[in-house]
Amino acid sequence: MCLAIPGKVVRIMNSKQAEVMIGNLKKTVRIDLLPEVKEGEYLLIHAGYGITKINQKEADSINRAWEEIQS
Repeated sequence: MCLAIPGKVVRIMNSKQAEVMIGNLKKTVRIDLLPEVKEGEYLLIHAGYGITKINQKEADSINRAWEEIQS
């Protein structure tokens, strides 16, 4: 089973990398698989790669589920 976590793109660094916010952490991830990604969009991130775009509602739902599991 694989785990992917949502992150919001805050800055496109170049055609291969972007900075994303994952919770309160800012991380650099690869976006090679998603060349059309734009700042402000949400991604599912696995092993340092953005693997698919999702909308904010989906990202919020996943984050709420994680919060429930942790409490």
